[in-house]
Order: sequence, then structure tokens, then C-alpha cells
Amino acid sequence: QVQLVESGGGLVQAGGSLRLSCTYSASARVSSITTMGWYRQAPGKQRELVASITSGSSTNYANSVKGRFTISRDNAKKMVSLQMNSLKPEDAAVYYCNSAYMVFLEGYREAWGQGTLVTVSS
Repeated sequence: QVQLVESGGGLVQAGGSLRLSCTYSASARVSSITTMGWYRQAPGKQRELVASITSGSSTNYANSVKGRFTISRDNAKKMVSLQMNSLKPEDAAVYYCNSAYMVFLEGYREAWGQGTLVTVSS
């Protein structure tokens, strides 16, 4: 239905920046893609929401990243990005792109990307 592919992870020093990108493709049965977001999961911890953006470009951020991370969406390019500045060691995790979407006659579904690793050295 919806497929997500993340890119942009890597190793960065504390205080540095990274930009994650997620490109999506959808089958013809997908009538709309609503909220897209970035989640992360560090070893031994639960997956948590980092930031999300609606189809109307309303954004939501975890308190821990407010003022440092910015989520954006380009529907023409079918891409959602996460600009991460002032990175901290505690930001290290596998970052996952997420999409909520509507399938014609079936209702809402959810898709996940494969994840991209962000490592922050102190």
C-alpha cells in the first residue's frame, strides 16, 4: 500500500547536525496519506515519537527535541524530512519513518520504514 524508505543516518559528533529523509510511494488504492512522522528506538528502550506532521503541515514534537529538530514535508517530492541540529548522545537511536494513510473501502492503515541508524559520539 505505502512503502517508506529512509536515508541520511550516520555518525556525528555531539553538537553536530544530520538530515534524515523518507521517500514514500503508494498504490492506487491509497486515497490519502495523512500524518507522517519520525520515531526512534534506542537499545533497551521503547519506540517513541520524535516528530510528526499532518497533511495540513501541523507539526508535533517530543519535548526532548523541541527547538533542535524540524520536520518538513514535500508532497510533490513524496518526501518527509527531519533536520536534526545540536545532536546529543541521547539522540542516538534507530530512526523510523511512519505513515498513516487511508485505503479506499478499507480504512486507515499504517506503514513503517526499515529504519536508519543515528550514532552520536560524545
